[in-house]
Amino acid sequence: MTSQAADGPETVAASRRSKITPEREQEFFDAVLEQVRACGYDSVTMEGVAASARCSKATLYRQWRTKPQFVAAALRASRQTRFDGIDTGTLAGDLREAARAAGAWSSKDTRLLQALGHALMEDPELKRALHEALIEPELQALREILRRGVERGEVAADHPALEYIPAQIFGVLRARPMLEGEDADPEYIVRFVEAAVLPTLGLT
Repeated sequence: MTSQAADGPETVAASRRSKITPEREQEFFDAVLEQVRACGYDSVTMEGVAASARCSKATLYRQWRTKPQFVAAALRASRQTRFDGIDTGTLAGDLREAARAAGAWSSKDTRLLQALGHALMEDPELKRALHEALIEPELQALREILRRGVERGEVAADHPALEYIPAQIFGVLRARPMLEGEDADPEYIVRFVEAAVLPTLGLT
């Protein structure tokens, strides 16, 4: 797929009138993101996504006129907070559970980030979509976990390490594949939290 719009008289208004169900739309999104992970952003083609989703190339172009628009829409549709529902009653417990959750999806998200690679630097819309879908929801959830810990009196509100905890956790998720050639799986992230994050906050 190229970033060029498909030939033909379709307009934005026409594309908006196109009828596809939310379930079918999600199939298209899943197909394009899986191709990005498997092949890399630059190698994704409209033909490949259409074949994977069992539809025509024209169907996809009627909905999303360019490759960046299509991938950005797929990223936004994948938005979710993996830390939803984490509330063990203690900050240490919440951070351990967040670590397990982060480790469970790190492989898939790391492949996506690596596959998007240079495209994120070239296309601000893709970068915004990735941030909205995969980064900001998790940052907000981690900040909420830390806020509850402060409210319970487990850590001082002015503790200098608080603002760095999300960066520590997300940093090790991205760094281990590069440094050691292995995913940061749940066991690894939990060990990291117990060895580096909890002691920094004065927790056991």
